[in-house]
Amino acid sequence: MATALFMQLPPPEQPPRIVVLSSSKVGRRSALPTASACNASRPAVILPGLGNNSEDYQPLQLTLKEYGVPSVVAKVSRIDWLRNAAGLLDPNYWKGTLRPRPVLDWYLKRVDDAVQEAMQLAQGKTLSLVGHSAGGWLARVYMEEFGMSEISLLLTLGTPHTPPPKGLLGVIDQTRGLLDYVENCCAKAVYSQELKYVCIAGRYIKGSRIIGNSYENPENMIPSGEDQPLAGATTVSRMAMSTSRTTALRARFIGQSYKQVCGLADVWGDGVVPEVSAHLEGALNISLDGVYHSPLGSDDLTRPWYGSPSVVDKWVNHLLHDLQLHHDASTSRAAVDAYP
Repeated sequence: MATALFMQLPPPEQPPRIVVLSSSKVGRRSALPTASACNASRPAVILPGLGNNSEDYQPLQLTLKEYGVPSVVAKVSRIDWLRNAAGLLDPNYWKGTLRPRPVLDWYLKRVDDAVQEAMQLAQGKTLSLVGHSAGGWLARVYMEEFGMSEISLLLTLGTPHTPPPKGLLGVIDQTRGLLDYVENCCAKAVYSQELKYVCIAGRYIKGSRIIGNSYENPENMIPSGEDQPLAGATTVSRMAMSTSRTTALRARFIGQSYKQVCGLADVWGDGVVPEVSAHLEGALNISLDGVYHSPLGSDDLTRPWYGSPSVVDKWVNHLLHDLQLHHDASTSRAAVDAYP
């Protein structure tokens, strides 16, 4: 069972396995860092996720700027993602053994251009890579292929890091082997003084299996016999029943999406990527309650995503130079839930 505790600065070689910030913590922004902290911040390079374009991350850039973190977004348009169709001509696609190069060379080149631009801002400091969704594992490919000497932090937001399990009925690796390549050929995650991996997962909705789920059967909510309430109350009850049915159907649909990624349907996730897949062995793994996957369809108040201001406040401390785990007293002693 999860227990409440105060977050402590761990030794670099022993990061906490999972840290969970409750939904009561997401939604309130702590004080902005001091000027000295801002001056020490590393520039960040933001890697867009699959289907996103650079403009989707402009609000995130503005939020980071408030913390004194300069950033560059890799220049990607939505139509650029059609370039990936070239993989259909590779026999390895159909075998499920596709490799990132040359299919994704176009994306890696955009990342390298952004890194070179950020280095001009760094003035001798190292960089942070912030990868959203597929941008997180593509950042690992970039570091493997282009080197990581200028990078001291990889922070991923809702990234599916691990390939789906093999041999499960109805589960198909949608990356056609790319995640297998990343897992087997890219450097393992570390949390050291020189290089830190921080993986953020969202817990927005729990999926459900198609047959059997954890939601109460809506039929059980309909009063009957002598206990039949007044007509007005019956209308409210039926509205609640309809809402429950909609929630259950949505959970089943999302559960099937989760299953394609991790092999399980009845798990928590951000609505696209299950929590378990967004964490990486060897990294500092953090889960945030109530956080949605994408800037598309998000709302900073009712459906915040990883880049919403109130959510950024929970992870931006890792981007502040020499202040990886806290940028003020309230954050360094934030109440959290940790899985044992």
